[in-house]
Amino acid sequence: MRSALITGAGGFLGGHVRAALQRQGVALRALAHSDCSRAALAAAGIEVFQGDINDAALLARALTPAPDVVFHIAADTSVWRRERARQWRVNVDGTRALLDAAIRVGVRRFVYTSSISVYGLTATCIDEDAPRLGLHGPVHYARTKALAEAQVCAAAQAGHISAAVLQPSHILGPGDRHNWSRLAQLIAARRLPGAPPGVGAFADVREVAAAHVAAALHPAPLRTWALGGSAAPFSALVAALAQALHLPAPRRTLPRTVLWLRAVLDESAAALNGKPPALTREGVALACHHLCVNDARACAELGYRHQPLQAMAADTVAWLREAGLLAAAQ
Repeated sequence: MRSALITGAGGFLGGHVRAALQRQGVALRALAHSDCSRAALAAAGIEVFQGDINDAALLARALTPAPDVVFHIAADTSVWRRERARQWRVNVDGTRALLDAAIRVGVRRFVYTSSISVYGLTATCIDEDAPRLGLHGPVHYARTKALAEAQVCAAAQAGHISAAVLQPSHILGPGDRHNWSRLAQLIAARRLPGAPPGVGAFADVREVAAAHVAAALHPAPLRTWALGGSAAPFSALVAALAQALHLPAPRRTLPRTVLWLRAVLDESAAALNGKPPALTREGVALACHHLCVNDARACAELGYRHQPLQAMAADTVAWLREAGLLAAAQ
């Protein structure tokens, strides 16, 4: 792999994939949506194309000459009903636009970052052969990711392009500004009343990034890998983050009904003031789910590894401190 185009390179996972590729000397181009991402990526020595992922002319420029691999990592992860139209346009339409453009110019390999949520809120342990129940489930994000994944697989099955699909679970680690790091910020501010009642599979972002690079080099014309992680209740994650912060952990596990009612109130307020709610019903559904992932395929074929929850939590908190993202909370 000599060259690659990457979307989401300014984000959490995308930033780690970008760094891994740069360490290997891969010539990178990136699609960026915001001025902030464009400036940061350009400063890192990456050729940047800024604009809308559905802009055919922009994609044609970014993909000329054709890179060896396209890493499509960018996604809209909102769980707020009000943002569903935008999410569909980014996750479904955007994937279709990028995939079609990559096929037109003859890209060799398309690496798509899906999500473990495509399997839905199932009570069974998930592996790659499980049905994509998220396609018809209550979480719109899961539906859009399942549809986008299906588009990629259909193109590969038709022989139009070689594709790798990765399905990360709950990602932790340095660089997290918006996901599970929010729990650390709430703990630091003494504002977290308790943990949600769900169970997660917590993945180290560096391991997930390494799996992406390995998947790009895998010879299969189409292959899917679930990426699980250390299985633990969300209460254990809260405890690990609190330990890293040298603070007491909230002892309560909040009942689903309490979280659900709070989400209904938050969404009602958001409908009036237009501000994103702190909790949504779709977010509560995900936080109350008991996730189980069998990722033996990724471990065997990509060298994927699980890391201890306490170590991932400590690294996340250390990065938040270094980035100055805990100072305002404490």
